[in-house]
Amino acid sequence: MRAPKTKPSVSRAFIWDMLTFDRLMTGPITHLIYWAGMAIIAIIGFGVVGGSIGLVIRDFSLVGAALAVPVFVMGLLLTAALGMIWRGMCEFYLAVFRIAEDLRAIRLAQDATARTAEPPIPLRGGPDL
Repeated sequence: MRAPKTKPSVSRAFIWDMLTFDRLMTGPITHLIYWAGMAIIAIIGFGVVGGSIGLVIRDFSLVGAALAVPVFVMGLLLTAALGMIWRGMCEFYLAVFRIAEDLRAIRLAQDATARTAEPPIPLRGGPDL
């Protein structure tokens, strides 16, 4: 009698996943890249807000305030647009790799059904085509 299969340890499974490409690592890595990009976009947003406040402080007049308000508003709009564009790019990247995972699952399911399917029965009395 064959010994029951035991689950491999976590470190062994991780090493096996890294060596075989059976499990794609792009999902977790893309999440890290996404958050790093969002941090950079937030820093840009803080820089624009700080620049507009610094413009008001440096030129404390009506002209300075008139220049700072559009810079502030455009900076916030630009930061929001950059955040949405970055999110869309990361989602597109993940979608492409999810398609690859789905295709792999479809291929495995087809292989499993091909192995369990019965061979066709030849017709009697005629040549096998």
